[in-house]
Amino acid sequence: MPVSILPPSAPIAAQHLKREDSDEEMSDDDLPTSTSKSSIVTPGETITSDPQWMRGHGTYVPADTSTIISTVAGHLHKTNKLLSVQPLRARYNPEIGDLVVGRIVSVQTKKWTVDIAAPMLASLPLSAINLPGGILRRRTAVDELNIRTFFSEGDLLVAEVQSLHQDNTASLHTRSLKYGKLRNGLFTSLSGAGGGILSRRGGVVRSKRQTFTLNTAAGEIDVILGVNGYIFISAHSKTAQEQKDVSITRLEESVSETLYSSQNDEIQPGVLREITRVSTLIKGLVACGSRVDEDMIARVYEGAVELEAEERSLGGVERGVGAKGVVETVLARLEMGG
Repeated sequence: MPVSILPPSAPIAAQHLKREDSDEEMSDDDLPTSTSKSSIVTPGETITSDPQWMRGHGTYVPADTSTIISTVAGHLHKTNKLLSVQPLRARYNPEIGDLVVGRIVSVQTKKWTVDIAAPMLASLPLSAINLPGGILRRRTAVDELNIRTFFSEGDLLVAEVQSLHQDNTASLHTRSLKYGKLRNGLFTSLSGAGGGILSRRGGVVRSKRQTFTLNTAAGEIDVILGVNGYIFISAHSKTAQEQKDVSITRLEESVSETLYSSQNDEIQPGVLREITRVSTLIKGLVACGSRVDEDMIARVYEGAVELEAEERSLGGVERGVGAKGVVETVLARLEMGG
């Protein structure tokens, strides 16, 4: 016997929004009881049927009706007479100036298509990268033929959002020595950390320094925190500012020799272990709902090293509590210590 699935019926609004003919700003008390600030609106839930309200992001109005219905799970926000629903979890919404970590998806004639965890793929024009040797010139047909020598499918890169198009697609650029191809490290993707309310409570936050060097027991490692939730942790490499006794011209040439190289260098086992440890601790921070920035990573790493040293001194055996358990223990100690 065939089973017929009936479409769900829209729930009836618990309370219509009150109509006010005056131009005074409406308070949050005018919102329905079921969609107050402390509650969560679910997909398909009716927000209001009063025609005085306008629909915003996260809502829709069926044809020939004035009922505003939520399309995502999140909190209801009111801006004058505009109603919108801010989702609990959402994909990364690019903004100009954001430092992002991406992966090359496809190579086209004059640009690359990059996955930056946004709703739509970003683009990296050929004219928005540095040429080997620090040459500043117009891109020619020869550069278009050799486009795969710079980036190819699957390559990781760090870039900056330069502009946004009308369809909200991002255009990237790597016109800086601190941007470009990534190698000698470990890529980590934080699920749901690129947007939404929950990701703001626990995930990568926009801070002063998205790229920093962390001192570990085996040496220095570089950490790149992409605002889009993509993170890259690698062995420390000298930057252009750290190379001394080299002329400016020779400096640009020496840096460009490995700028687009896809060959990883030999990394010491101790450094590999610390890279993995930092990546695991970052995942633990997200699982605990904590923010991810330079200060928090450094404090949690130091606490994890001390915790491991205490267990070894007591002759204990690794308990396998997982990253979340270690981070919870370290955070608890930090709170007790002030």
